[in-house]
Amino acid sequence: MQWTLVIPLKPLERAKSRLTATTGDTMRPGLALAFAQDTVAAALACPAVRDVVVVTDDGLAGRELAALGAGIVRDEPAGGLNAALAHGAANVRAGRPSTAVAALNADLPALRPAELTRVLDGAARFPRSFLADAAGIGTTLLCAAPGVELRPAFGAASRSRHTDSGAVELRPDDVDSVRQDVDTGDDLRAALALGVGPRTAAAAARLLIAD
Repeated sequence: MQWTLVIPLKPLERAKSRLTATTGDTMRPGLALAFAQDTVAAALACPAVRDVVVVTDDGLAGRELAALGAGIVRDEPAGGLNAALAHGAANVRAGRPSTAVAALNADLPALRPAELTRVLDGAARFPRSFLADAAGIGTTLLCAAPGVELRPAFGAASRSRHTDSGAVELRPDDVDSVRQDVDTGDDLRAALALGVGPRTAAAAARLLIAD
């Protein structure tokens, strides 16, 4: 099974606000873009991924991510994260109704294609499934097989909410890069320890120089 990944991205000026204490407001938007670029590049290199669609209203991010090969969909609902994901999935299935779709966080800068492949191959066994984040509270990936509605429930305590919605929790070993999203300075340090993509590495190096 091949998947279309739907990745939501806030306007960069508002993205990753919890990182402000670590990065400051000046460098935070660039770091958020670097996270998304490395996430998209790794996802597109995954053999289980057919294509990637990014839902965003940010012009710069849209141009940069389209240059990597992502499709760009405007966030027409403007109703928050879950509305954006549902809109992106509906946009994909309007043209390809039988496509397997998955929602993936935009802040996985250490993402490795081989690890994402293992997770998606496991997801192919279930109608709906998800992967918890490194903290064990949130969700980094939500998958829906062909013909199954995505029904995203991201946000606070989304691991519990996705479980309550009937999605199966995936528990593969050695997929830390797919779990390690970045919301805080500690998260960023954990991602850097795993080994991030080139754009995040360059942005983090500028951050250290600025410090």
